[in-house]
Amino acid sequence: MTLTTAPATAADVAAVDLDGVVRRYGPVTAVDGITLRIRPGEVVALLGPNGAGKTTTVDMLLGLQRPDAGRVQVYGRTPQEAVALGLVSAVMQSGGLLKDYTVEETVRLTAVLFGKPRSAVAQALDRAGLTEIAGRLVGKCSGGQQQRLRFAMALLPDPELLILDEPTTGMDVGGRHEFWTAIRDDARRGRTVIFATHYLEEADAYADRVVFVRRGRIVADGTAAEVKALAAGRTVRATLPGADEASLTAIAGVERAEVRGDTVYLHGRDTDEIARHLLTRTGARDLEITSRNLEDAFLTLTADEETPR
Repeated sequence: MTLTTAPATAADVAAVDLDGVVRRYGPVTAVDGITLRIRPGEVVALLGPNGAGKTTTVDMLLGLQRPDAGRVQVYGRTPQEAVALGLVSAVMQSGGLLKDYTVEETVRLTAVLFGKPRSAVAQALDRAGLTEIAGRLVGKCSGGQQQRLRFAMALLPDPELLILDEPTTGMDVGGRHEFWTAIRDDARRGRTVIFATHYLEEADAYADRVVFVRRGRIVADGTAAEVKALAAGRTVRATLPGADEASLTAIAGVERAEVRGDTVYLHGRDTDEIARHLLTRTGARDLEITSRNLEDAFLTLTADEETPR
């Protein structure tokens, strides 16, 4: 089967254009009026707690679901048209692999489906760092190697938009670094990337833009630095053996406390007052005050006392 080649994409056309998108499942609203415009070549992290609506949003971008209200467009087309033209590829967290095929056979089969030449197979294997294990059975590959294989398969249609769901799950530190180096290189060439990850440091390091979703709505959208600034306050880290969270939370100015062994982390707005209390009323030592990181922003901006939908 050979898919039609898409025409060149106009620079002024948004890679992704969601306008007032709503998706319901009976009485539950999974996506509640999301409006999001992503420019070609952007690397965007789509983050949120379980049940926030990320998967439903991605499914609509892939044409697997249709919105109940609003508009979804990918490079000015419906998602179904964009997928059929090879404009969109996805690397999902699981599934889609035949265990009794080799890595190369799997990529070769995918290449045939997209009408790609044999040279494209070698290029995809190289880009995904799989050349050395091309003859290995998929069932014998580690979880990280299988994720790399899904990445190689997704590269074959040479998509304009690449959607990644937990793309580095199972990869070691070196593999994760190589993977994101390849992604950034693709983005410099104009490919748009949307990814979801539980490794917030990846979003901080590699995303041009971070979008937080909570209960089907966007609650933050900007660069990592801009999003972190929305979670006002700083963190006091100190060594304090025997501390418990209840007593730490009772300290004036503390919004959230964590205890990790002998180390405590106190999050709040008036960190000078918190530090003063620790130094004068406890045996704390090795104090350090730092700005909040993306994880702090995530916890602050996506916190919800109600049960997630």
